[in-house]
Amino acid sequence: MQSGLHSFRRTLLRSLRPSHKVYSAYAHAKRSWVLAGTTAVAVSSLALVFSAGFGNLILLEDETRNLDQQKRTVLAGGQELIPYDEVQKHATRGDCWVIIDGMVYDVTDFVSQHPGGAEVILRNAGKDATRIFKPLHPPDALDILDESQRVGPIDPLSVPALEEVETEEDKRIKEARKSLPPVDAMLLLQDFEDWGQRILSGTAWAYYRSAADSENTYHENRDAFRRYWLRPRILRKVGHGNTKTSFLGIDTETPIFISPAAMAKLGHPLGEVNLTRGAGKAGIVQAISANASCGLDEIMEAREEGQKVIYQIYLNKDRKASEILLQKVEKLKPAAVMFTVDVPWQSKRTMDTRAKNTVNPPIKDTAAGDKKSRAPLGVSEAIGGYQDRDLSWEDIAFIRRCISVPIIVKGVQSVEDIELCVKAGAEGVLISNHGGRSCDYAPAPIDILYELRCHRPDLFNQIDVLIDGGVRTGADVVKALALGAKAVGVGRPFLYANGTHGQEGVERVCEILQEEITNTMRNAGATKVSELVPEMCGLAGPWVGGNRPPYAPKI
Repeated sequence: MQSGLHSFRRTLLRSLRPSHKVYSAYAHAKRSWVLAGTTAVAVSSLALVFSAGFGNLILLEDETRNLDQQKRTVLAGGQELIPYDEVQKHATRGDCWVIIDGMVYDVTDFVSQHPGGAEVILRNAGKDATRIFKPLHPPDALDILDESQRVGPIDPLSVPALEEVETEEDKRIKEARKSLPPVDAMLLLQDFEDWGQRILSGTAWAYYRSAADSENTYHENRDAFRRYWLRPRILRKVGHGNTKTSFLGIDTETPIFISPAAMAKLGHPLGEVNLTRGAGKAGIVQAISANASCGLDEIMEAREEGQKVIYQIYLNKDRKASEILLQKVEKLKPAAVMFTVDVPWQSKRTMDTRAKNTVNPPIKDTAAGDKKSRAPLGVSEAIGGYQDRDLSWEDIAFIRRCISVPIIVKGVQSVEDIELCVKAGAEGVLISNHGGRSCDYAPAPIDILYELRCHRPDLFNQIDVLIDGGVRTGADVVKALALGAKAVGVGRPFLYANGTHGQEGVERVCEILQEEITNTMRNAGATKVSELVPEMCGLAGPWVGGNRPPYAPKI
């Protein structure tokens, strides 16, 4: 039996080809989307052989060695496989190795520079960190490490088989998925949010749902839409409806776009690729998050022929790094870039941070000389450490020098700054408060849009105005369009739908919104977007004596 096992291993190792990616199968092969919780899971030792993709492996040493033998396996090309027990010896701040996708990295010099803090690396020192790394980082994230920091491939046969452990959260998610309705049964965007809370892991839900401090702006974003009511017109031949429109010269089947939304892999293994494919099927525009958990090349390859995307940019403290990134982005031909300016300083995203404290209680980093335990960073804080906090109006000109596509300034929260964006030469503005995740008590975007309509309607002719924040129905979209928005962004609902139903969920969100937009437009007396005019929407009540908008024609 033992001889047969070694022969089986030898045959499999020799049969692997260079196209196979080095991959830690023992930590991932049996883990599925269904059990998307917080547990590290391993498979049987036989499955380990599939994790080594090193080409035609002709081992120079005796392949029938025992797993506990200290001798290292050497490949035909001379490269050594690193035994797992060797990795375990390097588990301190001053000597730190980790395994990611079957490759061993020496991250000792990087620990103190990690944007997410040293703690998360130290917790996984001397271990396989693939499971925690992959949902939070695109595939090219490791490119910042020098070749000298790549110690070598892990020896998969040296990794001890672990028992599969199912946590209480795994069980909760598994049971919730059993009762998850089919995607066609989801009738409202709120349905995806309700099921997302049941289906997603605690970490994913907290990151997607979290908002700043006491979350006043988050709630106001949604509540504010209830202050604006439509003023339908009648007898207008609305037997046919068309939601096609354009903004910044970009054609779209429906006047919505996917707002930049990061970390989609927290909800589904395919992450932002599902958003791209869903947007392509629906004929709408996706704004790709700068903090996407999929690589930019991977996302762009998922597009349908002719599909347009917008790329979000946060400027790096190192402007040269931003210049290089923008040059790469331009080669991929996005329709525009979205310069994000509404997070000059990282806010406290309470729910996100609490979730991290629950999963990983604070530890004392004694090697760094800490006097007390530090709370672990939430996902939001962990991914934003590179961003420049000293932005200025001159940065629009910097972006213009680096890339030739239209610039949308994302995060404008006042009429005065919309005017300054026009003067700075931006082609578009996105009225947004980052979904209530930045400055608590910032005004709702729909209120800023209404203020712009009342006091500076001339600016609508000088720049394309977009809006996001709190949009949950097609009626919300129609109100914003009537007040002058060219298109309306939706963020969280797409993340929730991706987490519950994957690409089908993303497509279903588009279907729901298109149906609601079409129905609301017709019932308001419009058959196409251009027929939605400001006097069709105004502040609600009191109705006695009229609530006629100040911009409506006199009667």
